[in-house]
Amino acid sequence: MTDSISNLPFPSAPQAKQWIQDIAPYVPGKAKSDDGRALIKLSANENPLGTSAKARAAFAEAEQDLARYPDPGASGLREALAAKYGLDPARIIYGTGSDELLHMAASAFAGPGDEILFMQYGFAVYEIATRRVGATPIEVPAKDYATDVDGLLAAVTERTKVVYVANPNNPTGTLASRAEIARLHAGLRPDILFVLDQAYAEYLEPQEEDGGLALAENAANVLVTRTFSKIYGLAAERIGWGYASADIIAMLHRIRAPFNVTTCGQAAAVAALGDDDFVDASRAHNAEWLGFLAQEMEALGNQGVRVVPSACNFLLVLFEGNVSAESVYNGLMQRGYIVRWLPGQGLGQGLRITIGTEEETRGVAAAIRDLVTGG
Repeated sequence: MTDSISNLPFPSAPQAKQWIQDIAPYVPGKAKSDDGRALIKLSANENPLGTSAKARAAFAEAEQDLARYPDPGASGLREALAAKYGLDPARIIYGTGSDELLHMAASAFAGPGDEILFMQYGFAVYEIATRRVGATPIEVPAKDYATDVDGLLAAVTERTKVVYVANPNNPTGTLASRAEIARLHAGLRPDILFVLDQAYAEYLEPQEEDGGLALAENAANVLVTRTFSKIYGLAAERIGWGYASADIIAMLHRIRAPFNVTTCGQAAAVAALGDDDFVDASRAHNAEWLGFLAQEMEALGNQGVRVVPSACNFLLVLFEGNVSAESVYNGLMQRGYIVRWLPGQGLGQGLRITIGTEEETRGVAAAIRDLVTGG
């Protein structure tokens, strides 16, 4: 077939940019087995206590006016966040989960010829966001599954434009200290955007807080991102937010999708912020059953099972003995549990296990024990 105007042949099909073709798509955690059975889902780091009753009520009330577009400025949500954390509401950005904000950071500040740094075993979205804009991903080797500040600083070049760090980190659960985060920031050039992904920050105790929001308050090159998908139990609504200098926020607004947080989502998020009892209960539940699961897995150390210390609502368990992570993963599916096996992120020897209810956590621990010991 030819183009009648130019008399030139049409290409066979539209061709994506090579850097888009190079992207390995994000693979979410499964909710069903390979044969279609519904499973106990411990693969997506969702809150086992569900959602705050106050948030559900606010969501239901907001459903009364679905014909209207949502507040494009998310003014109520920004004001609520500012009041809770002592921030300037004009410097708060919002998005469809923190994922949108992570993508916007790369889109606004990097492109072909630039480099973006992140840690080995970091959140999978970092590489996708980097390749999406044609920048070069630079993965820095982890230090025993944790953030290596010296490694990141050593990897910086004149082409570095963005550095992503998740703290605590997903999928390893490791936490860099406040001093380490400050040292990393101090070692970066002021023209490098430092993105501190704090999706799990609400699970931390006050003394573990890494100082990210204070850095963003006072530094011109820091963007902190957070989400309502984890401890607040609003994963279905995809609500994220971030804080940075006025100049960074202005650039992000230029590429932010309009009306990107729904009316019901905004209402539910504001109500969730005001329900401290639910958040406290979620944090206490997680601390108790994270400790239980870690202890149960550590008891299998003589079978080659190793636990990576976690500050999140999940545990990364490494299988370094005769029983592989893949075999345990498949065995758990047969017993009705789905966890996260991540060979695509270089973690073929590990399973990331979300902390569930008491019954779910006890059950998955017992199932793993049986699979490892042959019980």
